[in-house]
Amino acid sequence: YRRVVEAIQSGAIGDVTDVHVWVGKGWGITELTGSESDPPDTLHWDLWLGPAPVRPFVAGRYHPAQWRRWWDFGQGTLGDMACHYMDLPFWVLKLRHPTFCEAEGDAVHDQMCPTGLIVRYKFPARDGFTACNLTWYDGDRIPKEVAGERVPANGVMFVGTEGKLFADYNRYRLFPADKYAGFEPPAQTIPKSIGHHQEWIKACKDGSPTTCNFDYSGALTETVLLGNVAYRTGASLEWDAAALKATNCAAADAFISKEYRDGWEI
Repeated sequence: YRRVVEAIQSGAIGDVTDVHVWVGKGWGITELTGSESDPPDTLHWDLWLGPAPVRPFVAGRYHPAQWRRWWDFGQGTLGDMACHYMDLPFWVLKLRHPTFCEAEGDAVHDQMCPTGLIVRYKFPARDGFTACNLTWYDGDRIPKEVAGERVPANGVMFVGTEGKLFADYNRYRLFPADKYAGFEPPAQTIPKSIGHHQEWIKACKDGSPTTCNFDYSGALTETVLLGNVAYRTGASLEWDAAALKATNCAAADAFISKEYRDGWEI
């Protein structure tokens, strides 16, 4: 990721106007199996439910991992994976708050997340960066081709005025391939990662900032979850981040905050 930041910020593909981000996982609507039973002695079921409405325990319905499918506990593939993959464009392009968001997916289910989703965001110009569009795809709606290039099941494609850059967790590639055949990457100015755990320990000891501290990750998380608000309302949202409000859609308020059950209020 660090090498991608350096390459794009050095101007390797010109001004980035569009970003495409996709993940092939599909944490969404599924057939319900199993029947109600007593939770195991090792599980405090009421505590596990937390602020969510009370419901009976069903073995295998929420664990392992299945809680991601449910609005009361997770946010589908978007909520599970976008903070990992959208982190790269947020870092590279110094993105913060979108002004527009819309989404399309399966018919909205009142309890479970979609099996596939496409979310479109618009970001205004920032210091040194032009306005840009970011599109997210997941599950059964991921593309096989992006900006004219065949792509694997997970990745990020930056589209610039001078070229394109594909990246995942292991590599990056520049397009058109013939144009960038002799590409010399810029000098490495971003130190290698010491790892999340070491960053956290270091921050505890000396107060140094982490790579994804809250003033950065808060805006990233808010942007990610806004996609599900757009999906659940079925509206194209005009977003006011300072007010935490969709100015053109009162129905969005119901998904921006929620009621906590008795004993869990904040």
